[in-house]
Amino acid sequence: MLKAGVIGLGQIGGGVAICLARADRLAAVYDVRPDASAKLDGVPAVVASPAEVAKVADVIMIAVVDADQARSALNGPTGILAGARPGFVVVLLSTVSLSALRDLDGIVKSAGGTLVDCGVTGGTAAATKGLVSLVGADDATFARVADVLNDFSKQVCHMGGPGAGMAAKIARNVIVYTVWRAGYEGAKLAEAAGIDVVKLAAAIDSSAENVGGPTVWMNRPATVADAGEKALRETVLNLLTKDLKAALALGEELGVNLPVAELTCTTGAHILGLEK
Repeated sequence: MLKAGVIGLGQIGGGVAICLARADRLAAVYDVRPDASAKLDGVPAVVASPAEVAKVADVIMIAVVDADQARSALNGPTGILAGARPGFVVVLLSTVSLSALRDLDGIVKSAGGTLVDCGVTGGTAAATKGLVSLVGADDATFARVADVLNDFSKQVCHMGGPGAGMAAKIARNVIVYTVWRAGYEGAKLAEAAGIDVVKLAAAIDSSAENVGGPTVWMNRPATVADAGEKALRETVLNLLTKDLKAALALGEELGVNLPVAELTCTTGAHILGLEK
């Protein structure tokens, strides 16, 4: 049974450590805060350095904020590489750019290790095994670490080779954060029109199951071959255009800027797969 360690005990890293301890897989943890594990159920005391974690763990999870912190955890006389076992695996849970990921991969490879990129989502439920893990690794490496990932994830998605997990997480972030902006624009328009935003949000949530969320068109073929499907999409496009033109007109009347609504209106055919 592979033993795992965790570097960084914030919301995600702390939750991962709790889950790994529950699975009797956790060997050691490190955080810049010496008391970071004090309130984490089943998690041992923080050791002196990332190197101390690497000495006792086959798989080291890095759950820090950014690429610079990950680089610091790897390098130096007290870094992971200073204490790593032969054939060690580093699983990067932090979201970084692909260029930073390639840099970190080179650092790990130079010491004879393997880096697995593992973008995670669902951080607020990390301690209750609520993470979804988007993994980039070759097949052999994925098979080796899959049990470790399953110990803290409710779903593990092998997205492809190295880099695929991070690219998937970055794409997920585009969807989530852009939807936040759409919600902001709708809320500002409602406020300007004298509407109770809380009531509007409740109404939207109540109808979400039938209307569909941001992935509704991602789950359909990108191109349209069937005549019936094309007719449906053309009908939806007409509704989208009509409704968003009304929103833009109201925004102009009330002095509310709606750039996402405007972009959606002008690119609706692309969204619905009616134009390449």
